[in-house]
Amino acid sequence: MHHTVVERELELKLILSPERSIPVPARLGYRVDDPFAVHVTFHIDSEHPVHWTFARELLVEGVFRPCGHGDVRVWPTKAEGRSVVLMALSSPGGEALLQAPAAQVSAWLERTLRVVPPGWEGERLGLDEGLAELLAPTPADEPWPRGPWPADEAKEGE
Repeated sequence: MHHTVVERELELKLILSPERSIPVPARLGYRVDDPFAVHVTFHIDSEHPVHWTFARELLVEGVFRPCGHGDVRVWPTKAEGRSVVLMALSSPGGEALLQAPAAQVSAWLERTLRVVPPGWEGERLGLDEGLAELLAPTPADEPWPRGPWPADEAKEGE
């Protein structure tokens, strides 16, 4: 089965302090076989890339207004006169504040929304079809035979 993937390479900034940040190569990913999620992979000074997965809806909303709580928070702001999106990520391994260019994130999100419009994610998962198949009657589900059970029939003389 063919699954569409929408990806975008971009450079994020890892904010270390108000005065200091470092560039971080990253990839935004969206797969129609996982339609509710976005995937962010970025490379920091480590042997393996760091992967984060969170709700696409969170990123869509975060481009326009602050949203999220807990492990992922997203909000728009301005930096050096440009529109940017900030993502605060928190895990047991640490915390990171990442800055992304709003125009690039928005353009990528628009592509994902054309592939799977909001509200159609469940259709892409095939939940309705899977549930119908799961709940479909099988021969074993046939109703019990009607009429008295053979053992229920009283025999004369008993």
